[in-house]
Amino acid sequence: MGACSDALVPGLTRRLLLAVLATLAPAVAASPAGASGHIVRAGPNVGIVDIYTTLGYENGLAAGTGMIITRSGEVLTNNHVINGATKFKVVDVTTHRKYSATVVGYSVSRDIAVLQLAHASGLRTVKRGGALPLHVGMRVVARGNAQGRGGPPRVARGQIIALHQQIVAKDETGDPETLNNVIATNAAVVPGYSGGPLENSQNRVLGIVTAGSTSGVHRGFAIPLSQALGIVRRIENGKSNAIVHVGPTAFLGVRLDNVPGEAKILSVVAGKPADLAGLAKGDVITSLNGTAISSSSDLRQAVLTLVPGKTVPIGWTDTSDVAQTGTITPISGPPQ
Repeated sequence: MGACSDALVPGLTRRLLLAVLATLAPAVAASPAGASGHIVRAGPNVGIVDIYTTLGYENGLAAGTGMIITRSGEVLTNNHVINGATKFKVVDVTTHRKYSATVVGYSVSRDIAVLQLAHASGLRTVKRGGALPLHVGMRVVARGNAQGRGGPPRVARGQIIALHQQIVAKDETGDPETLNNVIATNAAVVPGYSGGPLENSQNRVLGIVTAGSTSGVHRGFAIPLSQALGIVRRIENGKSNAIVHVGPTAFLGVRLDNVPGEAKILSVVAGKPADLAGLAKGDVITSLNGTAISSSSDLRQAVLTLVPGKTVPIGWTDTSDVAQTGTITPISGPPQ
């Protein structure tokens, strides 16, 4: 992978998955079991990285946060932080060392991704909270690459206000995602915090910051660390399944319009598979590899099952409302 640019440019796309809270369930405190042993205070910001991505097919840039979870350079972050990325620059905020990275795997439905830093060894990792019990009223700190500005992570302090929540989350370009069992806080997270740690007062990581509310009331949402690490283990097993995608991602070369109930093409990348298959702007994809498509989400899920280089059937309705069929050969492309 090529070297990443050191400079950010005007118009940087800064992603934080924005959450519209589903019905806020009654707060449920975790079991009041005692803390497991003496907690040694960890240095703040250790193991945190800033993530900058180039969105080559969207002519944009994005920024987020991640956590080093192995000394060999595995980084935990959100899937929406890496979505569409064609190049990565990752900066260790304590050593200031810059790395390129590759995608190990990701889960769209769980909003979790794992990167591997290039030529990394002996890195300091974040301090995990382990089996620390969570409870409503617990003081927490969120840290992250606020607004993609880099430097020492910004800090948002607050308290846990509810546990075991369900939220519906959406950014400016993506499909709605329903995330379950998240931690709700009143920490004022902003775009760029995504993928960063939610910590207790001893800098032990309790969760991964994933979303912030769109309303005027400050709300931050985090996936519990144990839940995120369960997805990491699935990824590290090295096999794709209904939950995680591992290996190259198929790419059709289309950008979809935000039209409910159909997968309408907003633009086609010249010279890429959809263009070569005869699809054009305004066409609506109706089937792919034998699977009926009725939304952009359907198409994304179908693409994740494809193997780059393997030709599959595709159906669409053209701009004259005429049904068309053909074949398409996806290439390897960015993560979804």
